[in-house]
Amino acid sequence: MSEKSDFGAFLIGFLVGGLTGAAVSLLFAPQSGEETRALIRDKAIDIRDQASETVEEARLQAEKAWEEAKKKTEEWSQVAKEKTDELIVKGEQVIEGGRTIVAETINPKDKAAE
Repeated sequence: MSEKSDFGAFLIGFLVGGLTGAAVSLLFAPQSGEETRALIRDKAIDIRDQASETVEEARLQAEKAWEEAKKKTEEWSQVAKEKTDELIVKGEQVIEGGRTIVAETINPKDKAAE
C-alpha cells in the first residue's frame, strides 16, 4: 500500500511541478502574445504527452501487481486445499480410532477372545 501512495504522491507532484514551471516560465518570458500562446500550446502538448506516459507506466505497474496478486491467491488457495485435505485425513484417523476404542469398550469379550 505504501508504494501505491508514494507513486500517487510522485505523480501529483510531477504534474503540479510541470504545470507550475511551465506557467512561471511563460509569464516571465519577454515575448509577444502570439509567441506566448504558441509556447503555451507546445508546453500543454508536452505535458499531455508526459502525463500519458506516466499514466501508461502506472497502468503497466497496476497490471503487474494484479498478476502478482492473482498468482499469490492461486498459491494460497493451493496451500489451503492441501491443508484441508491433511485435516480431513487426520480427522478420519481420529474418528476411526474413537470407533475402535468405543467398540473395544462395548465388547471387551471380542478382544479377550483374540
